[in-house]
Amino acid sequence: MRTASVTRNTAETRISLTLNLDGSGTAKIATGLPFLDHMLDQVARHGLLDLELEAKGDLRVDAHHTVEDVGIVLGQAVAKAAGDKRGIRRYGHAYVPLDEALSRVVVDFSGRPGLEFHVPFTRARVGEFDVDLVHEFFQGFVNHAAVTLHVDNLRGANAHHQCETAFKAFGRALRMAVETDLRAAGAVPSTKGAL
Repeated sequence: MRTASVTRNTAETRISLTLNLDGSGTAKIATGLPFLDHMLDQVARHGLLDLELEAKGDLRVDAHHTVEDVGIVLGQAVAKAAGDKRGIRRYGHAYVPLDEALSRVVVDFSGRPGLEFHVPFTRARVGEFDVDLVHEFFQGFVNHAAVTLHVDNLRGANAHHQCETAFKAFGRALRMAVETDLRAAGAVPSTKGAL
């Protein structure tokens, strides 16, 4: 089983996370931000990851530190669980619709952090959640998972739907990328021999 546990304690946040890349999609998430919990539940469910996450952040100040640090910790856990990436597919992609919204996410376990984030949200908030923080989550993830990630919302009028399709597609793309490629015979999927 490819699993990892990560904790992060700073003056701004205290986070503990346990991840199983070969899970069944079960999640137990408590960040203090219900909308973020909902999005992370989508990642677990559609990525078939088992995810336990508890975060306590300085929400009295702002949600920024909590959202960014959750992305960081998830990225660290995915990198740790994937190990040397031997035998994985490496690349993953998904298109996910929700009513009028459609998002595409493509990931490469390249060993190089890079984010292309193109989500023109139609409003600034979903309930109490500032949608600008979605970018911060993915940037934190990318920097610490050492992956290249493209997140594109191709259409959408409802910001909740835009956001949800992006997170669902992220889960499915991640699932595809870390799947075992039986034809790879345990090789590292790179001409360099290392990722």
